[in-house]
Amino acid sequence: MKSSPANRKKQILVLGIGNLLMGDEGVGIHAVRYMENHTFPDQVTLLDGGTGGFNLLSSLEDYDPVIIVDATSDGNSPGTLRVRELRYSYEFPATLGAHDIGLKDLIESAILSDRLPHTYLIAISIHLNNDLTMDLTPKVAGILPDIENKVREILDIYT
Repeated sequence: MKSSPANRKKQILVLGIGNLLMGDEGVGIHAVRYMENHTFPDQVTLLDGGTGGFNLLSSLEDYDPVIIVDATSDGNSPGTLRVRELRYSYEFPATLGAHDIGLKDLIESAILSDRLPHTYLIAISIHLNNDLTMDLTPKVAGILPDIENKVREILDIYT
C-alpha cells in the first residue's frame, strides 16, 4: 500500500554556507561536517553549500523546509547565535561575509520563481578578517553543539 503525499514526511535540507578557507567565515560548513558525525532522521539531508550562489537553486526545490547555517558580521560578539524564519532576501542580516550577494540572489531567485521553501537561517556572529585558515576560532568552534541543538529544535517541528 502506497502512502499518500499527505502521509509522507517532508524532505528537509540543512545547508551549511561559507568560505572554508576564511576561518570563522566557514562556520556553516564546519557545522554541517560536525553534524555529519551524528544521527539524523532519514528525511534530513546535510549539505555543504560552499559559498552559495545560483547552483544551489535546484537544491531548494527538493526540500521543505530548508535550514541555512551561515556566518554574519553584524557587530555582535563572535559566537552569538540567532535563528530567523525567512521569507524575503532583505530579512538576511546586513552582512554575511564574502558570499553575501550570492546567497541573497539565490533566495531572491527562489522567491521570483515561486520555489522558496519554508526557510530558516541560523546566523552565527563572527569578526571578518583576511586570514587564510581552515580553522575556526575557539569561541566559534565551541558553539558547534549549540548550532546542532538549534537545528534539532527546528527539526522537531517537522519530524
